[in-house]
Amino acid sequence: MVHILLVEDDLTFAKIVTVFLGKNGYHVDVEHTVKAALKTFSENTYQLLLLDYRLPDGTGLDLLEVAGKANPAIPIIMMTSFNDVRTAVKAMRSGVFEYIIKPLNPDELLMVIKEALVKKTEKNTSPSKKIMPGFIAGKSKPAKKLAEHIELVAPTEMSVLIIGESGTGKEYVARSIHDLSNRKNKSFVAIDCGTLSKELAGSELFGHIKGAFTGATTDKHGIFVTANGGTVFLDEIGNLGYDVQIKLLRMLQERSIQPVGGTKLIDIDIRLITATNENLVAGISKGEFREDIYHRINEFKIQVPPLREREEDLALFVDYFIKAANNELGKA
Repeated sequence: MVHILLVEDDLTFAKIVTVFLGKNGYHVDVEHTVKAALKTFSENTYQLLLLDYRLPDGTGLDLLEVAGKANPAIPIIMMTSFNDVRTAVKAMRSGVFEYIIKPLNPDELLMVIKEALVKKTEKNTSPSKKIMPGFIAGKSKPAKKLAEHIELVAPTEMSVLIIGESGTGKEYVARSIHDLSNRKNKSFVAIDCGTLSKELAGSELFGHIKGAFTGATTDKHGIFVTANGGTVFLDEIGNLGYDVQIKLLRMLQERSIQPVGGTKLIDIDIRLITATNENLVAGISKGEFREDIYHRINEFKIQVPPLREREEDLALFVDYFIKAANNELGKA
């Protein structure tokens, strides 16, 4: 979970922001003065700072200076009730990611936070060195961009939509994100939605209780329970029926599921990664895919390039598959 330090002297406003961000999967610590914030910042690790400009014992710039020296890569968002252009310019030059004027639009704040977490994630190491061994990062420009995006989004809790043609390695990308995330020691469960029948899709994903339908002779856990605490990868998400999409949306909103035929809600803590080789936007216009769930799964989009756009990597692929074949055959 992403930890945010909010420094705001308006107690009511601070409470509203804390509750709102909490509902969207962020853990927020709150301080009301520069002095208290400096102490809290020095004793804890945060992925983002959300600072009010005017504080009782100083300004957000005082915090910015200290935080910037301690962790130059930490994203900082400055808030103020005063539309002061010179202050905004000074803040941006000092390293602030975004300068927001109150009153805030909650959805806009959420969007800025997500952008900040993606764009300011640390890049101290080469992406190709950190990607899982089975994934070929490559040296071409599209491959390097792909690897960079994987490394950027992996440490966050964002839902990721992977787009690419069949055979481009979308599951490798999903596994790489999981292996570089804070959930790497938990389960990674992948399922191809194209193989699920409309009748059994709900059962496979959400589970069922005994007697829920013909053939349901025992209780069954769905993949969301099986992967609880970890990552679920739904390949070809566009193949899910409308009724299952509704249940999936409810799971993403409420972080709980209801097994088929059941009445009890089960709390779920998973990161969702989805993939498609279809145009989901076109599916929305045709009424085949829900727009609300599209926005939920598309917090961060990754485009996987086809091999024809990675000519520089052909030799690497040939070498990789030769070694893989030799390993299977027990040859050196």
